[in-house]
Formats: sequence, C-alpha cells, structure tokens
Amino acid sequence: MKILLVGSGGREHALAWKIVQSRHCEKLFCAPGNAGTSAIAENIQINAEDIDALAGFAEKQKIDLTVVGPEVPLVLGIVDRFEKCGLKIFGPSGKAAMLEGSKAFAKKIMQKYGIPTAESREFVSAEEAFSYLKKQKAPIVVKADGLAAGKGVLICSSLEEAENAVKKIMLENAFGEAGKKIVIEEFLEGEEASFLAFSDGKTVKPMVSSQDHKRVFDNDEGPNTGGMGACSPALIVTKKLEKKILREIMQKTIDAMKKEGAKYKGVLYAGLMIKNGKIKVLEFNARFGDPETQAILPRMDSDIVEIMLACIKGTLKGKKIEWSKKPCACVVLASGGYPGHYEKNKEIFGLEKNCNAFVFHAGTKKENNKILTNGGRVLGISALGKTIGEAIQNAYFAAEKISFEKMHYRRDIGQKALKKQTGY
Repeated sequence: MKILLVGSGGREHALAWKIVQSRHCEKLFCAPGNAGTSAIAENIQINAEDIDALAGFAEKQKIDLTVVGPEVPLVLGIVDRFEKCGLKIFGPSGKAAMLEGSKAFAKKIMQKYGIPTAESREFVSAEEAFSYLKKQKAPIVVKADGLAAGKGVLICSSLEEAENAVKKIMLENAFGEAGKKIVIEEFLEGEEASFLAFSDGKTVKPMVSSQDHKRVFDNDEGPNTGGMGACSPALIVTKKLEKKILREIMQKTIDAMKKEGAKYKGVLYAGLMIKNGKIKVLEFNARFGDPETQAILPRMDSDIVEIMLACIKGTLKGKKIEWSKKPCACVVLASGGYPGHYEKNKEIFGLEKNCNAFVFHAGTKKENNKILTNGGRVLGISALGKTIGEAIQNAYFAAEKISFEKMHYRRDIGQKALKKQTGY
C-alpha cells in the first residue's frame, strides 16, 4: 500500500515509525513531515491544513490510505473531503471531530448523554463571564472553546486570575478565533490520565493507558504546554477502572455521536480526572495524543495499519490488539522559552547516541546535513523498561546525550507513576 501521513510533529514521527513496520506499507509519504520522518519516508512539502492540495496529491499518487495526525485538518473536514473523492482515510469526520474542535459542543454531548464531566457554563460575552465569576469560588478553570494547540486551558487559583484569563482569551485575543467563546468550569481534583481507543463507529478497542505532563516546569508548575512528556501505563487506571472507562465514557460517547448523526471512526482520546475511583472527562481529543503516542506506540505489538483499516471498514470487533507488558516513558526536549517565545535554527548534537531509546523528532528540520530546531517541542525521547522506573531511567539516560542551545526538559516525568509502582 502507498500511505500518506499528514502532520509534522513528534506524534507523526512515532506514527511513521510504526506504519513502516506494517507488512502492508510499501511506500510512506509524510506531509510535511520533519527531519526524523525524512529518514524513513518521503517528505512532501504540503501544509497539513491545505486539504485541497493533500487531496490532489492523494489522487495523483493513487494513495491507498491516508492517516491524519493533527486536529486542525480533522476539524476542517479533511476526512469528508477525501471520502467524497473515494479516498480511504483514517480519522473522524468534521462533525465528529467537533468533540475536540469545540469544548462547548463536547460539554453539550456529555451533559445530554450522561457522560461524567465537570459542571460548566459557556460564554460569548466577557462581561457576562465577569459577572458569573463574581459568584464563583477558586480554583476555577477557564477554557478557550476552540483549538489552541493544547494551550487554551487556564487553571486559575484565584478569581482575579480567572478574570485575567477571560481578558486574555476574549479581549486580548490570545488564541484568536478559538477564544470567541469560552467555557468556565469547576476545578476537579485528582490525578489525570489519558485514555485512547480505536473505534469503527460501533466497537471500541482500548489502547494502553498513559499519563501526560502538561505544565512546562517540574512539580506541575508554570503554564500549560502541548505536553512535556508521558508515561505508559498510568498506574491509576486499574483493570477495574479501565472497564468502567470503556463502558461509561468511551462506548457511551461513540454511541452518542452515532445518535447525533456523526458516526465516529478513528481514535477517540479522553483526558480524565480520577479521584477515589470516580472518573470525570476533562476534554476529548479527536486523534492520537502528543506526546502520549510516543509512549504508547512502542508498546504496540500489532500491525497498526490493519487496525486502522478495520476502523475504516467497520470490522474492528474481530481484531485483537496486542500490547507489550513493558512500560514506556517519553521525555520531551523543548526550546528555551517554550511555550512562550523561543528561537529556532539551533543545531542539535548527539542524535546518534540514542542508547537504545526511540528518538522521535517533533520541531526539527534538516539543512546542509545538519539537524536544526524548528519548533517549541523539538524531540521526544522514548524508552521501554522492565518497570516504569527503568523506562524513565532509560529515557533520561538517552536525553542527557543530546544537546542544543537553551534546551529545556522536565526532570520529573513519570514520578506519579513511580510512587504507585509497588504492586503493578
């Protein structure tokens, strides 16, 4: 099969790495890809959001399967566009992808179908939001309704901070169109986990659990980022809780979308808050997580292309997905200043010293035989281990071999999992 992978981040490099292992993959194209994907696929200089150009390329090249990594093309309707052309594509329709594209839409679905989530209100007026906040208690959460690259969720420890968040999103347009509407919701206590599953619109098959680390600094301090690291499994997700999540959240959501006339095919990602065995949904994503994918796919023993094709064809029920028992940890190496202002074009050293780790490129490019930084999150260093502790140790050992000017990374990835390691 000729396969096209859309996107350019660490998630896409991990997907490319897994796709080329498939017995079905004869040729892989990445659009636009990065320095890492260029080593295993042919990079095509088409922007991930240029749906017409992507569809034209797929038709011309007779692409057998397209896999969509990032959320923006999904929300823009790339799946609908490709399917109209008779092209096979993995991912949810534009309407189904609104589970991620609009937090207000996702809240309405959850409230309508009894899927557990935080209490919330939506606002299109900053003045109404300010009035509402006067009657609330902190901490409280303010979210931009639309897509904001993982940075549109502001956890506020005081009402003054919450008012500033409303100003930032709605009056200062920090996230552009994504902030035309906001959602203000109660702050949920507990431990976060990421739960991803494949679906063909009827059947739901879980991936192994994982845990993202959103804040930029150690001890979950600083602003939210797109993710500074991940580990799998999330030990808080016990076998009993996994069954509950599948039944009360994942399957319920897939069934709800079908009833809403938006059959959901692809990957459904639920960001969860768990406390004392109770689970609530923080958010939904309509695709593989980043950096969760870099901690999940190294544990996948099955052929990912076969699973994707089953999702498209509606035959997922008969598929068994095999997973390694070895845990995996991923440490993200970021540019200094990220998620704020950062510089690009810094040469990266030590990539050849990967020390049995998986080095997934995110914000990189190749120029004059040099690998340079080209984004905020630059590399994801993933490693397996017999235990979570060993996986974390292996990932950090490899990370320390790599360097670029002003490189930054968290030193505490997986520490919550380590504390729960006994008895795993």
